[in-house]
Amino acid sequence: MPEETSRTRIFPGWFSSLRDISDFVTQAAREAGLDERAIGAVQLAVDEACSNIIEHAYGGEGRGEIECTCHISAEGLTVVLRDKGRPFDPTQVPEPDPHPDLKRCAVGGLGLHFMRKMMDEVRFEFTPDMGNILTMVKRRSPHIG
Repeated sequence: MPEETSRTRIFPGWFSSLRDISDFVTQAAREAGLDERAIGAVQLAVDEACSNIIEHAYGGEGRGEIECTCHISAEGLTVVLRDKGRPFDPTQVPEPDPHPDLKRCAVGGLGLHFMRKMMDEVRFEFTPDMGNILTMVKRRSPHIG
C-alpha cells in the first residue's frame, strides 16, 4: 500500500517544460501503484491540461508558471494543476459532436473531453486569489486474485 504523500513543483509555462512535468507526474503515478495503462492515461491528461494552460490561460509561452501537486494515497493519484492565467469556465466548452464530419472537423476542442475520459474525476475551480485549479484523480485498479 503506498504511503500517503504529496509533493509540489513549479514549472515555467513553456512547451519545453511538458517533458519535465510528465516525468514528475509519472514518478508519482508509479509510486501510487498505478498500472501502465493508468500511467499512460495520467500522462496524456496532464500533458493536454498543461498545453491548454500555456495556450489558453496564458495565451502563449513564457507568460506564467504551472504549479503541479501530486497526492499519492491508497486510492491512487490526485494531480492538482494551478495557474494564474485567464479564468477557465468548463461550462463554456461545448460537448464534442459524437459523429463529426472529419473533413470539416476543426483541430482542437477535444482536450477537455479526453481528460474526462482518461481520468476518474476532473474538477475545475477558479478563485481570484488562487487562479485556475484543475484537480484530476486516477484510482488504482483493484487487484483481482
